[in-house]
Amino acid sequence: MFLGIDIGTSSVKAALIDEAGRQVEVSQAELPISRPKPLWSEQNPSDWWTATNMAVAKLDVNRRHQVKAVGLSGQMHGATLLDKSLAPIRPAILWNDGRSFEECRDLQESTPAFVSKGGNLVMPGFTAPKLEWVRRHEPSAFEKVHKVLLPKDYVRLRMTGDLASDMSDSSGTLWMDVEVRTWSEELLAACGLTVDHMPKLYEGHEVTGVLRQEAAEAWGMDRVPVVAGGGDNAAGAAGVGVIDEGEALLSLGTSGVIFVAGNTFRSNPDSAAHAFCHALPDRWHLMSVMLSAASCLDWAVKLTGTSDAGELVKLAQTEAGLAGSEQFLPYLSGERTPHNNPHASGVLFGLNHDSGSAQIGQAVLEGVAFGMADGFRALVESGVDVHSISVIGGGAQSTYWGRILSAVLDRPMVYRDGAATGPAYGAARLARYASMGGSVEEMFEAPEVLQIVEPKESDRDRLAPKYEKFGVLYRILKDTF
Repeated sequence: MFLGIDIGTSSVKAALIDEAGRQVEVSQAELPISRPKPLWSEQNPSDWWTATNMAVAKLDVNRRHQVKAVGLSGQMHGATLLDKSLAPIRPAILWNDGRSFEECRDLQESTPAFVSKGGNLVMPGFTAPKLEWVRRHEPSAFEKVHKVLLPKDYVRLRMTGDLASDMSDSSGTLWMDVEVRTWSEELLAACGLTVDHMPKLYEGHEVTGVLRQEAAEAWGMDRVPVVAGGGDNAAGAAGVGVIDEGEALLSLGTSGVIFVAGNTFRSNPDSAAHAFCHALPDRWHLMSVMLSAASCLDWAVKLTGTSDAGELVKLAQTEAGLAGSEQFLPYLSGERTPHNNPHASGVLFGLNHDSGSAQIGQAVLEGVAFGMADGFRALVESGVDVHSISVIGGGAQSTYWGRILSAVLDRPMVYRDGAATGPAYGAARLARYASMGGSVEEMFEAPEVLQIVEPKESDRDRLAPKYEKFGVLYRILKDTF
């Protein structure tokens, strides 16, 4: 058995796969999020460790005894600041935190190498401007910073005692020379940091340490190797076999991502697309990111009083359909690709006396799809050629949403075995590769196709004018956010 652990935003997931790569068990434990001020989003690192222990404990103990290696994945960009005793100094600042917009502007202007070496615009979601914000607004905390870790790498520290990270996750700090795959002294210095503040870098399948004795005993395992793993999207890509040029995935988790793998480094910072290392050697990827995706559906569930997301999607499908006039701008946490606007807000537009739960649910499904289409355009403009897209994440459980997405993106949506587990499954695959070896192509073969949702011409015709209005609404409202 091989164990993959994903430190998500709303939960920690644990997935077990066998030597053939088949998923045999999944568990999860919920995580709280703190939003103490507008634009802020934080978590306590201790909560990640507590939830990790809970998720692992839910797995069958006999299967845990058979685990040979562990892989890690996690939410990207989170700034976890540790003092000399390796204790957290303050709550971690998360990927969907938008407070550092002024620091982004200043870093972009003062250090052009963030684009030329880092391959990306300086945006509030990334780690670098978060540290610059701490340096300016919490100088006493900044002075105590001994190490900066990403969320999954804090969990690794608790698991193994090692300070380590992987290339894909670390790309999202903005402190790496992404093409060369190493820390950049110049980019770190722009934020008052050095390479000594950073963990050691590894490729995603490389072993970074072994499970501590106390963790091994608590989890019912031997002191097995722990591999570097990957950022959630790169690990998710490893899970569904998106590893070679032009292969793509769409992730419907808390955030929404379109990820296109490549065998060379390319970037398109002007469109706010992200250019990062992949979790496997000599591979990179381009990515569009919208900050709220399936989380918009969770928000709509609370708004409408429906029991859960599944019920709301069913209502949308059976009682609303594609004919409604209601529209939704899905910017509940601001937006990245292509707008790079932390101040953008969510909007429900076109309501009338007949607008109920079904119509609002439909508008949310369509609004997220339209946001995804904006990001996809940015990737296509970068020169990528995508023929079909594998769907992962919690939203992958809804093929009705896939029908909307396929029509808006004009690409088939491919649903594969294990896709809903996403990054945890990919992390387990990286652990399997580290332990068993073999060729990358064999070890990361795309899982079995369960269903393909093809775009329908009638759906495209109905949704096209609504997508056009979606863009008009953003442009009109942009200056009022």
